[in-house]
Amino acid sequence: MKGYTFIFLFSLALSAVAERRTIFTVTGKECQTIDGFGASDAWSMWQIGTWADSTQNQVADWLFSTACDDNGQPKGIGLSIWRFNAGAGSATQGDSAKINRDTRTEYFAGQTGQRHFLKLAKQRGVPTFLAFFNTPPVQLTQNGLGTNTGRDGTFNLRPDAYEDFAKYAANMMEQAEREDGIHFDYLCPVNEPDGHWNWQGPKQEGSPATNREVAKIARAMSHEFAQRNLTTKILINESSDYRCMMGIYETDWQRGNEIQCFWNPDSAETYVGNLPNIAHVMAGHSYWTNTPVLRPEEEGYETVGLYGYRKRLAEALARVGTDFWMTELCIMGNDTEIGGGSPYDFTMKTALYVARVIHYDLTVAQARSWQWWRAAGGNYRDGLIRMYREGERQGGRGHRMGTAKANTVRDSKLMWALGNYSRFVRPGAVRLEVEGGDGNPYGVMLSAYRNTDGTQVFVIINYSEHEADIALEGGVETTTLQAYRTSDAEGESLKPIGKVRAHRIELPAKSITTLVGELKVKN
Repeated sequence: MKGYTFIFLFSLALSAVAERRTIFTVTGKECQTIDGFGASDAWSMWQIGTWADSTQNQVADWLFSTACDDNGQPKGIGLSIWRFNAGAGSATQGDSAKINRDTRTEYFAGQTGQRHFLKLAKQRGVPTFLAFFNTPPVQLTQNGLGTNTGRDGTFNLRPDAYEDFAKYAANMMEQAEREDGIHFDYLCPVNEPDGHWNWQGPKQEGSPATNREVAKIARAMSHEFAQRNLTTKILINESSDYRCMMGIYETDWQRGNEIQCFWNPDSAETYVGNLPNIAHVMAGHSYWTNTPVLRPEEEGYETVGLYGYRKRLAEALARVGTDFWMTELCIMGNDTEIGGGSPYDFTMKTALYVARVIHYDLTVAQARSWQWWRAAGGNYRDGLIRMYREGERQGGRGHRMGTAKANTVRDSKLMWALGNYSRFVRPGAVRLEVEGGDGNPYGVMLSAYRNTDGTQVFVIINYSEHEADIALEGGVETTTLQAYRTSDAEGESLKPIGKVRAHRIELPAKSITTLVGELKVKN
C-alpha cells in the first residue's frame, strides 16, 4: 500500500511541474522577413582603426565573426549590417567646429580608421553596409559648420546646394567601391531631423530638417543616383522618436506625421514612394519610447510605453504598406529601471533590458532590422564594447580606466546578448508567429525564426528573478535543439550548453537562451 501511495504522490508531483510549465506554440504563420542586425562605427572606429592590429582584429571578430572555436563557442556576434558614419569634414575645422573633438568627423577621404573597419567587416562576411549623414558637408551648410548652433528647425544646407549634396554623396559611394571594394547598399542623407536636440546648441554633428526638406534631398539624391546607375538605396529618415513618425511630438507639423508624409501618395509635396533608388523602408530610432514598461492588465498598455507605442507604429506602417527598420538605440536618462546611461555596465542588467526592447521591436513593431548605436564607446551605456583610450582619466567612480591599459577594449554582456539574435537569425530569415505566455515584460519572452537554410531559431528571454520551465509545441518532429546561453554566470556569453528537449526547456533566472535546430512546424 505504501508503494502505491508513493507512486500516486510522484504522479501528482509530475502533474504539478507540468502545470507550472509555460507552453509556447509555434503556429507556423509567417510574419516579417529579417534583413539583419547591426551597429555603427560612430565616434570610435576612427580611433580603434589605428590601434594595434591585435586589438583591431579582436574587435572585428567580436562584432562580425560567425565562426566558432574548437569547442563550438562563437567567436563573435555575427553582425550582418555595418552602419558607417559618413564624414562631413568638421574635424578639419579644429576647435572652430564648435563640436566636441571626439564627435567630429573627417571627410570620407580622411576617414582612415573607419574605412579600415569597413574592410575588416567585409572580410568577415558582413553582407550589408549602410552609410548615414548627421549633417551635410560643412562647405555646403548655411552656417559653415556641422552643427546647427541655435538655428531654427530647418535644414542646415544652403538652398542652392541640394544638387551639390547629392553629387557629394554619389561621389562617396563610387569612391568607396573603387578604392575600398565596399558597396554601400543604403545611404541615409539625414539623421534625426525631427530631434529637438540637434538645433539647440553645439554638442555633436547634426541638423534638423522639415519633411519637405527631407523629401527634397531624397529626390535630388534619387535623381543623381539614377543618372549614374548606382544601385545604392536611399533610406529615410532615421526619425529620433517613434512618436514623431506617428504624429507630432516635441516639434511642429513640419517635422511630424512622417509615415503619412513620406509614404501616403496623397501627401503630394513629400511623397517619395514612387522615386527610383528609394528604399521602401521607414527608418527610426526607439529612443525614449521604451518606458513605461506596462503589464497587459495595466492602464495605457495598448497605447503608450514599450508595447503601446510599437503596436500603434505597426498599425500606422501597415496602413501605407511600408516596412520598418530600427536603426539606432542606446541607454538614455529615462531608462530609469537600469539607472540611466552612466556609468558603463558590463552585466546582464543592461543586456536584459536591451534584449527586451529587441523582442518588442521585432514582435510588436514588426521591425525587419534592428541596429544598436555605437559598436564601441566610453564610460556610458552606448557601446557594445568598452574602449579605454589614451589620456582617459584613471581611477575614480564607475568603470573609468582603473587598471585598464590605454588603447584596449573589453566585451560586455550587452554585446553577447545582441548576439543571441544577430549570430543565429540571419538575413532573409522569416519570423514565425508564436502563441502562449502571459505577455509579462518581466517574465519569459520568446520569438521564433526560420532561416533560409531551413533551420529554426528560438530566442528566449527570462527576465525574472526565478528559473523558468517552458515547452515548445506546434507539430514538433525534432525533439532536441542546440542551446546557447548568455547570463552573468562565469563563461556564459553565447556559451553552447548542449542539447535541450523541446518539450522541456529550463531557463535560469536573468538569462537569454537561443535554440537552433530543424523543427518542423505545422503550416
